[in-house]
Amino acid sequence: MSRQMRIQYEDALYHVTARGNNKQDIYLEDSDRYRFLEELSETVEKFDLICYAYCLMSNHYHLMVQTQRANLSEAIHRLNSQYAGYFNWKHEKIGHLFQGRFHAILVQRERYLTELCKYIVLNPVRAHIARSAADYRWSSYNETCSLSSVTLVDREVLLGHFGEDRKTARNRYMEFVAEGCGTTSPLQGVKADLVLGDEGFVKSLRKRMVESVLDHEIPASQRSLLRKPLGSIFEDGTGLIIEFRNKMILRACRDFGYSQIEVSDYLGISRRTVNRIMKSMRAGNENVP
Repeated sequence: MSRQMRIQYEDALYHVTARGNNKQDIYLEDSDRYRFLEELSETVEKFDLICYAYCLMSNHYHLMVQTQRANLSEAIHRLNSQYAGYFNWKHEKIGHLFQGRFHAILVQRERYLTELCKYIVLNPVRAHIARSAADYRWSSYNETCSLSSVTLVDREVLLGHFGEDRKTARNRYMEFVAEGCGTTSPLQGVKADLVLGDEGFVKSLRKRMVESVLDHEIPASQRSLLRKPLGSIFEDGTGLIIEFRNKMILRACRDFGYSQIEVSDYLGISRRTVNRIMKSMRAGNENVP
């Protein structure tokens, strides 16, 4: 069974979602939502997260969080397990509350922070359970616009995108969210169900992901997105010692998921030769001409 690749590093930004098992509701009453927010607040503090936005729907939640340490999995595991324990105790339930592992998309901050925060707080409007973001109690929208000095979300960074003056920034943020109703979801640009960002951002991640790219439990689409270019695998691609070339052909196809056609085209050798090398390498013969 495949599992989502986890990309974790300091100051990474994520859109996180977790859904109820079999689409069941994960909040049955307001006290559940208050308890979840308490657990979220404790998790943010304990794991040095920065929370920019959240929204609690009936059977799932959305978070926009930044990790100051490379600890997203540990943090969300704590959040979900603590809340699930409370929920099962409170409502006399047994079994899993959440459906499998949480889902996390790594986000390019410069391009998508404000867009995704808007998307998150507009979830109730798109679901037709609120007329506007301000009408829904269980998202970070009103907290971001509030004058209160105590907040779960770090609104200073978010509002800073809309101006230096607090009042002006709040008004511009409110207009920005209001104008987002009916617009295309930024999540349509997600690559391999894993990364939201341009090619430069994806390229910057490849250096971090060597071990995960070799993990065959990870979906092929995610491994392919972050795999090394053939040029990096074969170095300059010409004049290679046959033994080294053959090892790299095997590695490119087996570990990095390149097709034999892609490898043969890159090296300028026939596909039949690549196929013969693959078979011989698997049989333990490294010196195939």
